[in-house]
Amino acid sequence: MDRQRRALAIAVLGAMLPAAARPQPAKLPRLGVLLYSTPQADPNFNAFRAALRELGYVEERSLRLEIHAAGGKPERLAELAAELVNAKPDAILALGGDVLPFVQKATRSIPIVMWVSNDPVRMRFVQTLARPGGNITGVTLILDQLAGKRVALLKELMPRLGRAAVLWNPEHADPEFREMQRAAGGLGIELQSLEVHRSEDFAAALEAARRGRAEALIPVSSRLINLNRRGILEFAQAQGIPVIGDWGPWDGALLSYGPNAAQLGARTAYYVDLVLKGARAADLPVQQPTKFDLIVDLKTARRLEIAIPPAVLLRADRVVE
Repeated sequence: MDRQRRALAIAVLGAMLPAAARPQPAKLPRLGVLLYSTPQADPNFNAFRAALRELGYVEERSLRLEIHAAGGKPERLAELAAELVNAKPDAILALGGDVLPFVQKATRSIPIVMWVSNDPVRMRFVQTLARPGGNITGVTLILDQLAGKRVALLKELMPRLGRAAVLWNPEHADPEFREMQRAAGGLGIELQSLEVHRSEDFAAALEAARRGRAEALIPVSSRLINLNRRGILEFAQAQGIPVIGDWGPWDGALLSYGPNAAQLGARTAYYVDLVLKGARAADLPVQQPTKFDLIVDLKTARRLEIAIPPAVLLRADRVVE
């Protein structure tokens, strides 16, 4: 009975205490997220989420995610970015170089961690990779040497290759086409430039590749290119020419060689962790990929009657039978 009276007295006293004097639940850090598509459709966001869990974060227990997703409608991004900033999260994750400008315009004070596939210096997201200088840092998939290595890999598979078409979006600021030109010149390959600015441009660009008798097709990944990936692969299959992809799921390409998404997800999550713990975005150098996946599709190689050298198979991270 004494125990019951004591518990009742404690409860009454607790109710009489001012709210400020009562124990308060710990405030969860809040991470705002802006996505072009949806959480389910964005593989990079899924990789980032998995990396957060590896760091020990549990959603709604140690971290609150406030996700604003445009559902593939770019016209919604400005409004969603403004709503996200008005909610005053502790930090913001911007997934995509076409998403980040809207967040950048909406805030110069809330720290932003980016995951982009274009050049953050040319896009004026940061001052330099080593010293971002503002409220933005994060990860870029850009690495100059990678584009040239893809051309060299293609030549290794096709020693007689003389002409390849490069499908790219000039508005996506990256050095890939320039670096491919440098590599191709030394390998005796003529590159045909196929520029696309919107989805309606693909039919004419691919027809130009057919008329130009391209022996291979090299797409430079960007949001626009990836949204039209299926049509690119179907065209190449119909023409009987190989595709060499970079990042993203280029299923059906002869090979792909690009940054490892899991590693970049881990680096992005690590930066979010640092920022939430008080690190300044201006002091965190922008990260570039250091691990790359080489994927070889033997099924496609057999269909195209291309023999994959054993040396390439030995270097492959994954071989599709």
